Parts: sequence; structure tokens; C-alpha cells
Amino acid sequence: MRRLILCCAALLAGPAATRPSVDVVIRGGTIYTGAEAPPFVGDVEVAGDRIVYAGPGRNTTAKRVIDARSKIVAPGFIDPHTHPDTYIRSADPKQRLNLPWLAQGVTTIVVGGDGRGSPDVAADLGRLERSGIGTNVAAMVGFGEIRTRVLGRVDRAPTPAELARERALAAKAMCEGALGLSTGLFYAPQSYARTDEVVAVAAEVGKRGGLYDTHQRDESNYTIGLLASTREALAIGRAAGTPVHFSHLKALGVDLHGQAPALIAAIEQARAAGLRVTADQYPWLASGSSLDAALVPNWAVDGGYKALLARLDDVGLLARIRTEMRENLRRRGGPESILLTSAGRPWTGKTLGQAAAGWRVEPIDAAIRILRVPNAAGDNPAGAGVASFNMADRDVDLIMRQSWVVTASDGSDGHPRQFASFPRKYRVYVRERKVIGLADFIRRSTGLTADIYGIARRGYLRPGYHADVVVFDPERYAPRADYVRPTQPSVGVDALLVNGRLALERGAPTGIAAGRALRRPRPAGCPA
Repeated sequence: MRRLILCCAALLAGPAATRPSVDVVIRGGTIYTGAEAPPFVGDVEVAGDRIVYAGPGRNTTAKRVIDARSKIVAPGFIDPHTHPDTYIRSADPKQRLNLPWLAQGVTTIVVGGDGRGSPDVAADLGRLERSGIGTNVAAMVGFGEIRTRVLGRVDRAPTPAELARERALAAKAMCEGALGLSTGLFYAPQSYARTDEVVAVAAEVGKRGGLYDTHQRDESNYTIGLLASTREALAIGRAAGTPVHFSHLKALGVDLHGQAPALIAAIEQARAAGLRVTADQYPWLASGSSLDAALVPNWAVDGGYKALLARLDDVGLLARIRTEMRENLRRRGGPESILLTSAGRPWTGKTLGQAAAGWRVEPIDAAIRILRVPNAAGDNPAGAGVASFNMADRDVDLIMRQSWVVTASDGSDGHPRQFASFPRKYRVYVRERKVIGLADFIRRSTGLTADIYGIARRGYLRPGYHADVVVFDPERYAPRADYVRPTQPSVGVDALLVNGRLALERGAPTGIAAGRALRRPRPAGCPA
């Protein structure tokens, strides 16, 4: 009899005993996988740092169950253009959690944009990972850093030997895991480089499977103009054998409003001809920059900040600088369109016009007064960060609707996009203004971004992929940061997994630094 009872008990317990057991089940949410596929209600299951299942709900036991009913479940967002040094390079472990991005649902960031990425990719990513970071970090190698290391900040072409050194640095970075080459050809000293120099360096990236990512030479009409600049970027990609990705695509300045259709047509023509071309965009009408980059002519900063100060002390040159700065200010929309954003300065939170009125000087003289204040190292103006209101809704909307444009923050200190870009795009452009749909927002914040940058096994909710997962409340997910209060964390992310570990739980940070350094697979032909 006892044997019969045990046998019956085993039969009754059989299905439960064979149920799979995992570490985490995210149960009952509306799931967007990151692919071009309709959403469905179901579960996502995680074991260790991997997704093991994403599909209709099933009878799975787990150490932790996250109730996602009435919530949206998606791959963790990927931000392909960020400036997070204040956080990920901080001496404070809490800062290194990178909460401005985590609170938006971002699990992976790409650093080194605008030509600013270190050529020493292996050492840099290694330091970040060892220090403990909250988000995954991938890196671009920067043309600006390469050129400065070889040539300094001077306006001249490289010699053949110097160009060979530039190319060798790009190749080394690719062998160490860079995703590609970034440029900021608008900024000195990168602006001094001719197209053929950029092509030569980018070709080293192209032959190793990398991407050419550019803050193009002119997003306005400062030098060669937006359309000529766009054609130059496309020509670089064709000649170097690389896909082309435009960072923060825009038509900048009052003279360029309404130019988005022509910009898009140029890119579509290149795509139709077989070139892989994509872009990212932040959902704000104000760009973020520095006062010197926005207003000072490039020739005046040849040789660096100390050379600029010397020119400002030259009466003849100062007159010429002031004239060109006045025209650049007009392009930007005037003194009330420039908001001074650097923290802890007497002018913080004022427009350039307000600062000028308080000092009873002309706006250009107020700008020069700010530029004359050096940082601690004496190699840059301190307190010169700006938000520049220079874009038109109709252009931003049209660019956002393009199927090849993904979400990015370009998040930098003093601008609310650092804390609020992804929820702002959702709240304003999906929910309120209906510029794009929810599925497009998620696809272009996850899987498509991973595909463009070659970020392996992330960006999708698929078995075997890394468990980077966001659970957000569609009614509560929203930005809180604005131009007056740029550091207010976003709200509405209920849970966030980074490599299978909870970085946010019930909307609050757990203190777990689960981020990793993400390296592109080593190309063939690299030194052992």
C-alpha cells in the first residue's frame, strides 16, 4: 500500500517536477522583442545572464517573479551616442551606476562619439569594467583623438609618415574592440582635416568591418553647408568601404529650417545606390554644444585654447573674431536662443542675452567674457556649455519618421537630454503628437541600433541573448528633466535587468553594477 501511495504521488507531482526553473520570470507583460514583429502578451524567462525563453506564458517556476501585467516589456534600450564621463568615470561608485541612463531604461551606451573616443580602446574599456559600471559600454575610436595625438591641434595636413601613424592607431583600436570610427568634423582640430585624410583613416576601419559614425562637417551653413557636408560623409563611406551613420541628424539654424526633405533625399539616393546609411536623432529642439564651438570661427582656435586667448588680446584680430561671432550668433537664432548650461557659474541658467544685460555689454562681449575664464588645466574655457535652440518641429518630425533613424541622447552635462531623451521621445512623439508609433519607438531604440553598430546578442528578446530587459509602465513612463532642471531623473521604469541582474526594482536603483565592456569581435589579421 505504501508503495502504491508513493507511486500515485509521483504521478501527480510529475508535471510540476519537470517544470523548468529559472532565475527570473517577467510575467504577463506586453512583449516587444526588438524585431519588426507584432507585440504579444507573455513571459520572458532569464537564467544567469541570458534569456532562455520569450513567448506565451507557461508554467515556469523562478526564484524571482516580476509581475508585468499592464506593463510593456522590451529589450533594454541602446543609446548609440553619449557623453557620460561625469558618471562612468567618477571616483564615486554610485555615480558609476550611470543612473541618468538606467532611469530611462537604457542598458547599453556607446561612448567616443564626435571623434572623441580614445585610441586605447582595450585599456579604456578594461578600466571601466574593473571599476564597476551600471550600464554596458561599447566604444568608438575617435578621429579627433587620433589626429591630436599625431598632429596636435594645428591646421595642417599630415605628412605621409604622420598619416601612417593615424591609420595604425585606427587599426589598433579596431583590433582592441572598437565598433568603428567616429568623427566630429565640425570641431577643431578635426575641421582642419581634408576629406582624403579622413578616408585614409576610415579605410582601416572599413577593412575590419567597422562603422563610420560622423558628426558631419556642417549641420548648418557655417562652412560648406548641410547638403555638401552630407555628400562628403557619403563619399567618405563609399571610398573607405564603410557603412555611414550620421550622429544627431538635423538641420541646424534659422537659415536651414525646412531643409530636412532635401537632406533625407540625399541619403535615400545613397541608400538606393547600395550604400548602408543610417542616422540617430535626439528628440529635442535645442542642441547641446559649447560656446566656443557654437560661435567662435575655427581659424581663431587653431593651436588650441591658449592661441585663442592670444588672438582675443590682439585688437585687430579681436575685431574680426567679433564680426564672425556676431554672424554665427545670428545663425543660431540670436542671444535669447543660447542657454548657458555649465553648472556652478554665475551665468548658469541664463540666456546669453540675459547675461549680457546683467553685465551691460553686448551679447558677443558677454560671450568673450565667458570664454576668457579657463578651466583648472588652462586648456579650455570653463563654464561654456550651452543649449542652443536652433531646430524646427517640422524638420525634427520628418527625420524621426524615417525607418533608418534610431534614438540617441547625445547626453551631456547641463542638457536635459542626458536624463530624459528616451522617455521624452515616447511621451511627446509617440503618445502626445503621434509622430511615430510605439512599435517603431521600441524597434529603433533596441534591435535596429544593435544591428547598425554590430552589438552582438543584444537588442532583442531571444533565447541565448544577454538578459538586458526593460519593464515600463506605459501610463507613467515620462521625462522629468527640462532646460531649467536638467538633472531630474525620468520615471516609469518599473524594472530593469542588465545582464540578468536587477539594476532597477520597483522603479528604484538596487545599487548593482552589472554593466560590462562590450567589444566588437576581433577582426582577422590582428596581432596575436
